[in-house]
Amino acid sequence: MPAVLRFVAVIALLAPCLCAQTRLFPLKDLKPGMRGIGKTVFSGDAVEDFQVEILGVLENVGPRQSLILGRLSGGPLSSTGVLQGMSGSPVYVDGKLIGAVSSAFSFAKDPIAGIRPIEEMLKAGESSTPLRASMSEKGEWRLPPRDVPRFGESGMIDIATPVSFGGFTRGTLDAFSSQLRALGLEPRQGIAAGGAVAGRMGNPSALKPGSMISVQLLSGDMNIGADGTVTHIDGGRIYAFGHRFLSAGPTEMPFARSEVLALMPVLSTSFKISAARELMGIISEDRNAAVAGVLGRRARMIPLSIRVGRAGGAESYKMEMVNDRFVSPILLQMAAFSAIDATERMAGPSTLTVRGEIRFASGAPPAVIDNIFAGDSGGPMQAALSGAIPLAYILQGGFESLRISGISLDIQSSNEKKLVQIEQVFAGRREAKPGDKVPVTVLMAGENGREISKTVEYTVPAGAQPGTLFFTVADGMAANYLELRPALTSSPRSAGELLQTVNRLRPNTKAYIRVWRADPAFQLRGEDYPAPPASLALLLGAAAGAAQTRNSKVAELEVSADGMAVSGSKTVQVEVKE
Repeated sequence: MPAVLRFVAVIALLAPCLCAQTRLFPLKDLKPGMRGIGKTVFSGDAVEDFQVEILGVLENVGPRQSLILGRLSGGPLSSTGVLQGMSGSPVYVDGKLIGAVSSAFSFAKDPIAGIRPIEEMLKAGESSTPLRASMSEKGEWRLPPRDVPRFGESGMIDIATPVSFGGFTRGTLDAFSSQLRALGLEPRQGIAAGGAVAGRMGNPSALKPGSMISVQLLSGDMNIGADGTVTHIDGGRIYAFGHRFLSAGPTEMPFARSEVLALMPVLSTSFKISAARELMGIISEDRNAAVAGVLGRRARMIPLSIRVGRAGGAESYKMEMVNDRFVSPILLQMAAFSAIDATERMAGPSTLTVRGEIRFASGAPPAVIDNIFAGDSGGPMQAALSGAIPLAYILQGGFESLRISGISLDIQSSNEKKLVQIEQVFAGRREAKPGDKVPVTVLMAGENGREISKTVEYTVPAGAQPGTLFFTVADGMAANYLELRPALTSSPRSAGELLQTVNRLRPNTKAYIRVWRADPAFQLRGEDYPAPPASLALLLGAAAGAAQTRNSKVAELEVSADGMAVSGSKTVQVEVKE
């Protein structure tokens, strides 16, 4: 074909796209009383119109943010009000896009909504500070709550994102619902299409403004999907929701086309019941005013397998989880908790042994998970956290060489409480000289009169300075907190340093004797520098990333607990003489 004809053919193909390019209505030109048309899905996948009356513009509701106030009408809105799942529904005035439905009033009699200006949504690819995950005092791995703007006593807030859970127990939703709602997510159990979405890529041309989508956080034997509406499509780029999802910033979450099965009118906030269909692309940006994504791309997911067993058999779960440094840890925690809750007791004497590994595509040695939890309550949450904590630390390190290729957990359960407390610690001598052996006896006690007594010897090193030598016997959790807190709260300099820190986490199956002096010490890049001389202390104090501790570890000894979980802490001391 001659070059001129090829050029004409290309123009002919592009012409419909150029003609159909969406025009934008400037926010400054909006006036109260203007009327427009909104688009959303009320049934199936058919995009339907609803009417919008512009009531005014609320300026400076957030940092350089405005909100358009509109009264909605038409379709079922008179009986349902503004629906969860409508977030992102585009609104047009004179055929030009003004923005997306994004916020509403709870318990409102009229369907009055906040409309996010499209100018703010198109900035979704610009810089923004993502939220960071952390562990709460209750031992829950969570994202911090959203700073949701409120207007007046009636509390106009971002429309909660309905999140459908499939394959999860009711107890899991009860345990995590407060965290999810703090993030602006509304958990719904059993309203999902199962794992049918996994692996199926559809035709992106089936999506248009007003179509419903579902962000797939987890798929397989357990699945989690978050619903919203498409606002704008610009070539291969898509904008939706009209507000943040999880404030994850740059991310990679798959989304699927979704169909509405029914509308559920509720006094507080009505919602859509939907089912995800085929995959359409990825959400690549999760920002304050919108989520933005790319059509036709597949997300890199993390294969996840969880096995929960006991003497009588086992249950196995296979899933794919989003690969996101802020979202993945809490997903892993929820999946592990649900797997335990589905078959095991949640209260009463029990023991949970957790073994597993986090594998890497680069072939780097895996991060090993090995721990045991026993007690009358709280064991399932602790067991679920045993994988979430190292995963969060690895993902937030940001090393490309540690891209995760898979996670596996094997959880063994018993109705016996295999737990011993550190009752007493005895030092075989009160005074010692350099070169002397100090026997240390640890007495551990459990239920039904169980006692474990173990003795280890510590040799005072030659040249040891006179003074008090402390012997602290503690469980693995206490030892980890004391030893690794500086490393876990600082940024590792290399992938090797990060993995070294993770694999130094001590299991709870032993007692650990920490031999220490009341002299300051330093930790730098995962290495300990106990009681350094003054010249080295000055250098370490000025080094970037160095952490100072209030005492210096001299040595560490391990005491076997014969397969039992250990709890407690005791300290004795010995005077070193010249």
